[in-house]
Amino acid sequence: MRVLFVCLGNICRSPTAEGVLRHKLRLAGLDNLVEVDSVGTGDWHVGKGVDPRTAEAALQRGYDLSALRGRQVALADFARFDLILAMDKQNLQHLQRMRPAASTAEVDLFLRRYQSARDEVPDPYYGGPAGFDEVLDLVEHACDALVHELRRRL
Repeated sequence: MRVLFVCLGNICRSPTAEGVLRHKLRLAGLDNLVEVDSVGTGDWHVGKGVDPRTAEAALQRGYDLSALRGRQVALADFARFDLILAMDKQNLQHLQRMRPAASTAEVDLFLRRYQSARDEVPDPYYGGPAGFDEVLDLVEHACDALVHELRRRL
């Protein structure tokens, strides 16, 4: 099983989700059965590390994102990944426009699929520290539900 998280620049929300899910899969003993990655729809941060505020907030909760590097979504991702989860509607629309007709990947909003209260993970980039904590709260909760689904599917 392969899961891909998608946000705009791949330096805040999607790498947070990648790091959180990797951690939760390891705790659940599923890390060798699920591949996890993250990308951005934009190319501004390709090859760069996560936003320092993202890294700091994640590390305070035990998630080390230091090895993650930004990359941009590619057509090949639609063949490589089973589940492609966008952080917001703008990125979902981008994915739907570029999705090859033959793709069998499930493409959806991360929170719409795994948390009924909200559809989108807000972008914390232009805000203060509370925004990064809010992203972590939302992602941790949704990743718990995702791990539950992955366990059932595997």
